[in-house]
Amino acid sequence: MSGDGHSIDIYGMQLSAPVRIVQMTAECLGLKYNFKLVDLMKGEHKTPEFLKLNPLHTIPTVVDGDLNLTESRAIATYLASKYGKDDKLYPKDLVTRLHVDQMLYFDMGVFYKAFGDLVYPKMFGGPEPEQKHWDRLAEVLGWVNDFVKGGKYVAGTDHLTIADLSILATYATLKAAGITELDKYPELEAWFTRCSAEVPNYDKSNGEGAQGFGEFFKAAK
Repeated sequence: MSGDGHSIDIYGMQLSAPVRIVQMTAECLGLKYNFKLVDLMKGEHKTPEFLKLNPLHTIPTVVDGDLNLTESRAIATYLASKYGKDDKLYPKDLVTRLHVDQMLYFDMGVFYKAFGDLVYPKMFGGPEPEQKHWDRLAEVLGWVNDFVKGGKYVAGTDHLTIADLSILATYATLKAAGITELDKYPELEAWFTRCSAEVPNYDKSNGEGAQGFGEFFKAAK
């Protein structure tokens, strides 16, 4: 099913990397969307109106007709499956899809976590990160650098998938926060340049939000 003429509502704020995964997915699908700002700093995710949409009070939340969706990577797989003109973003081949899904889980549970363990305590008054946290991020970045060696995409495909969009949201945010030197990861930097050029309206759907997060983080230090 194509997204021609159809639109969805995306609730969130662009500082959030998971929100930007959904935005980039919609952009790559050519799917129209209305962006509904939910400012976490003002508690707008706890309003009665928002809790009716998502009792878990998390972002992103997507409304597609009568369906309310949560969890960014699950939303991305749903949108790609429903609205993709082909299966390139989320391949139907079981082994290829396995690799895409692995990278989605890897981003959520490993890469984004390693990044978050370093930035969120500083942003919200927590303890200083320990050396083990820096070592972990370096290890994870080394893995991602290896995933994309030789011009590959993160799931081993020869084209962009939603796995790249997920990792791209995290990496762009990390890059904007400026917490570590990235010149040790040339394959990853080349992948970032290539993928960001392939996402339609990249600045709107990811670049500006990542930059905004970086500025927020630096101001909180």
